[in-house]
Amino acid sequence: MGLAIGIGVGYAVRKMQAKGKISSAEGRAEKLLLEAKQKEKEIVLSAKDQAIKITEEAKKQETEIRQQILRIEGRLEKKETEIDAKLSNLEKQKGDLETQKEQNQKIKEELAAGQQKQIETLEKIAKLTREEAKTVLLDQTEKLIKDDMIGLTRKIVEQAREEAEKKARDIVAQAIERVSAEVSSETTTTTVGIPNDEMKGRIIGKEGRNIKAFEQALGVEVIVDESPDTVVISGFNSVRRHVAKVTLEKLIQDGRIHPAKIEEAYEKAKKEVGQLIKDAGEQAVYELGITSFPPKLVQLIGRLKFRTSYGQNVLMHSVEMAKIGAIMAEELGADSALVKQGALLHDIGKALDQEMEGTHVELGVQIAKKFNLSEKIVNCIAAHHGDVPHESVEAAIVDACDNISGARPGARRDSYEQYVKRLEELENLANSFTGVEKSYAIQAGREIRVFIEPHRVDDWGAMKLAREIAGRIEQQLKYPGEIKVQVIRDMRVVEYAR
Repeated sequence: MGLAIGIGVGYAVRKMQAKGKISSAEGRAEKLLLEAKQKEKEIVLSAKDQAIKITEEAKKQETEIRQQILRIEGRLEKKETEIDAKLSNLEKQKGDLETQKEQNQKIKEELAAGQQKQIETLEKIAKLTREEAKTVLLDQTEKLIKDDMIGLTRKIVEQAREEAEKKARDIVAQAIERVSAEVSSETTTTTVGIPNDEMKGRIIGKEGRNIKAFEQALGVEVIVDESPDTVVISGFNSVRRHVAKVTLEKLIQDGRIHPAKIEEAYEKAKKEVGQLIKDAGEQAVYELGITSFPPKLVQLIGRLKFRTSYGQNVLMHSVEMAKIGAIMAEELGADSALVKQGALLHDIGKALDQEMEGTHVELGVQIAKKFNLSEKIVNCIAAHHGDVPHESVEAAIVDACDNISGARPGARRDSYEQYVKRLEELENLANSFTGVEKSYAIQAGREIRVFIEPHRVDDWGAMKLAREIAGRIEQQLKYPGEIKVQVIRDMRVVEYAR
């Protein structure tokens, strides 16, 4: 019973506690509900206030926009009125212009009629039609203008030529004055002295055995004639000729001459000449201050020591060119180092042209490209005979220096046949032009005097003919320095009073 009573009491207590909690929760819920309703009212009131403010602002903006539209409409009406007024004025002006145009057309027709009457009157007075008078007037005008143009052109050309020649002379003279070069004239034969006639017999050998072995080994021709104490070595390859000379001198010094000894002396001579070529190339680049060339290219430069052109030593000619060109480049503001390299290598093809096919210009270009030299140096080599255009001022300087070095007195020697052939080519070229009566090459081919037929060529044509002849000479002929073209037009009229 106690347990039952305890359970009942506990149940009653728990139930009362549960009711209390429920009552408390309901109270809090009612409180929260009241607070939420209060906040809802506040939010609604705030939203209404904001809606009122937005409505007022919208009405205010609408009012401003309406006022702006009214102002714009007022301006547009004003502009429309002004445009209408301007259109009216334009219509009025258009009408006035049409009237003026009609009046001008009438005046123009009246003037044309009056001008035609004047022309007819003038034709009657002058006894010339309008076209004939026009032709006469144009002929007279052309003659006057041509005379003026001839005088003006001649004056401008002379002034330009004088100024250019003066400047060029100053630069060239300064370059030549500062460069001193020897004159060398060489041939295709070499003379070797011998002590006595007995040595001649040793050189020839039994039944010509020694001389045949010598010629076969060295690729030259040995001439043993009646000349006392001399033997002549002949050959077009200058390096082989020099090797043969050194070999023969060694054999003469030794005194023992036979095929085996010839081979031995030949090998020693090749080494000596090879060293001589190397020293000559190194001396040339050292003298010019060039340090960028590879050893094999320097070796090829040294071979030019044994190469000649018109009797002029090619290595000396190239070094002289480099010195003159460097001075000219400094005066003209060009690259003097590039000019020295281009001048030294301009004839490098001549180091191999006796052994390989092709012109020395083509071989020189191939050599320069093989050693990866710059395009400007390649152009200096390719353009020094005018085969291709100059691509830089340095190439033009190299070309000019080649002409200067080759044209100076004593630098080169022509054979009689070559000299006569060059003068004939010059005269034949001048005689090929229409209107040329005769021509004469004078001053060793450095001047050509051309006499023209005066009734076929006028003064203007004479000036044009001189330029055409000079241009043809530059294109077709090869010559050192420059050639002066002098065209002479001599009009003589002879009458006799009896």
